[in-house]
Amino acid sequence: MADVLNILASNYTTVGQNVNLNTGRYVNVDPKVFEGTWSGKYANQKPFSVTISGVNGFRAKAKYQYGSTIKYQEVLIKNNSFRVGDSKFVLTKAGTAKVSTVMSNPATGASTLENAYVHQN
Repeated sequence: MADVLNILASNYTTVGQNVNLNTGRYVNVDPKVFEGTWSGKYANQKPFSVTISGVNGFRAKAKYQYGSTIKYQEVLIKNNSFRVGDSKFVLTKAGTAKVSTVMSNPATGASTLENAYVHQN
């Protein structure tokens, strides 16, 4: 029994050293880089948009719209990204961002991760 506990303890320490929870501080962002309507299409060719407004420091208001689904949320921008609802917005370069959204199928209950790029209008 002592051998099992030693193995668990040594692996716990090893794995714990590889986890970095400190991914950066919140810093002020340039409102021009984020504000506006970002539009794109998922793989199924259905359009969606993310509208970002009121950027103040690292805080902003975001609206995600896909079909009849609309989600409003106040967000905190960190490392050029934020979450709104089931979606994560990541700025990849000026005027382009990647949006990853968890889509649920109401008939089967299955969830899939959809990725798409959006462009700032």
